[in-house]
Amino acid sequence: MWWLLILAVLIIFVAILLIRTAKFRPVAEHPAQVIPVTVDQDKAVENLREMIRCKTVSNSNPDLIDEAEFERFRELLPHLYPNVHRVCQRERIGLNGLLYHWKGKSPENPTILMAHYDVVPANEEDWEKPAFEGFLEDGILWGRGTLDTKGTLCGVLEGAENLISQDFTPQNDIYFAFSGDEEVNGSSAPSIVAELEKRGIQPALIVDEGGAVVEGVFPGVTQPCALIGIAEKGLLNVELSMKSRGGHASSPPPHTPVGVLAKAVVEIENKPFPSQLTKPATEMFDTLGRHSSFLFRLIFSNLWCFRPVLDSICRKSGGELNALMRTTCAFTMMQGSKAPNVLPPLATVTANLRLIGDETTDSAMEYLRKAANNPDITINKVYGMNPSIYSETEGEAWERVKNAISQTWPEALISPYLMVACSDSRHYCRISNHVYRFSAMALSKEERAAIHGNNERIPVEKIATTAAFYMRLIKRS
Repeated sequence: MWWLLILAVLIIFVAILLIRTAKFRPVAEHPAQVIPVTVDQDKAVENLREMIRCKTVSNSNPDLIDEAEFERFRELLPHLYPNVHRVCQRERIGLNGLLYHWKGKSPENPTILMAHYDVVPANEEDWEKPAFEGFLEDGILWGRGTLDTKGTLCGVLEGAENLISQDFTPQNDIYFAFSGDEEVNGSSAPSIVAELEKRGIQPALIVDEGGAVVEGVFPGVTQPCALIGIAEKGLLNVELSMKSRGGHASSPPPHTPVGVLAKAVVEIENKPFPSQLTKPATEMFDTLGRHSSFLFRLIFSNLWCFRPVLDSICRKSGGELNALMRTTCAFTMMQGSKAPNVLPPLATVTANLRLIGDETTDSAMEYLRKAANNPDITINKVYGMNPSIYSETEGEAWERVKNAISQTWPEALISPYLMVACSDSRHYCRISNHVYRFSAMALSKEERAAIHGNNERIPVEKIATTAAFYMRLIKRS
């Protein structure tokens, strides 16, 4: 009767899975009390258009930066926001950082709202509309920086300008921290943090770019999701290189350096880093998984059993869900000979890694060496930084952000998540464990793809919505 025992165990196993799935339901949330705010949309749009016209393209090579455009942007702000510049103290920190101090009724528990005003280059010949003219057509504003992140900077200052015009004074001090070299991992944000440390300022809340209100990003969930990054992955750029004697391509060796490196690339890609369930991912699965379809609720409520299934789904699908679960490695650059008939004396391949959890730059380098498994290949670290710490997902700071989101996008499910890109906010983890990465916009898949891509643009109503979010956040300072 051994089969009866197996059947009984199977029935109990299935029953446990189904019971856990049945209990895995959304947690009741109290609806936020909506604070009505008014934003002059036309004015906000025109102000953002002026910002876009400043061609503040950053570059790791200082000689290739048009400093006049950056200065033009900085001089523009007092004209666009006279109330802010009348009430707030503004300082130039570091290379091109701007720090505003809006004094509240108390200097305790200050808030810092962040953005950056530098942008990545635009291949304008590939754009449908001009990238730096603030082109407005059919309710859409086109331009580099509309989403990343002059649109955010505009929202912060529009919100503050409106509130100051209403004689509003925040309960606690508020700082606006804007850097001009975020896109090249510049020194402005670290300089601002160092100055805040020097002054003994310990922020109760920091909000920077990051997640957004998005749809279709979590399996089985049909509602919009407002994703708040409570941490971000680390970054590692590595170069794989191999030397040879060179020579004429008419009599090549069995494997040229390019071929050997190509094999190593395939070996590494076929051996992805192991998955890790970090705090942001675990809390995201627990939050959004409860709103998912039955099949995915079955998986997310029983990860003790189905984690290998989830891992397989992530590895095969790639993209954002896979990046949420493991250190990723993307090969992005390859160089060899400068002539088609010359064997390369040196060939190189560059990879960009995003580190997760307890991964470090050193451990990732060792993993690559083992995966490549070729002592003739040299692997060097070009640049790297470890993952950030995790911010708290309970308490006053977290609730303030959630409350402002709920008022602005009441239909959205709010969840922590792990930011897979890097931002200036990682530097602020030294002075606060309440650093939240949320771009206050509802972004479609197409709009998200335009960030750092062609045809970056934003519907004008979203500019006003961003400002409304910051007004509500500031009011609860």
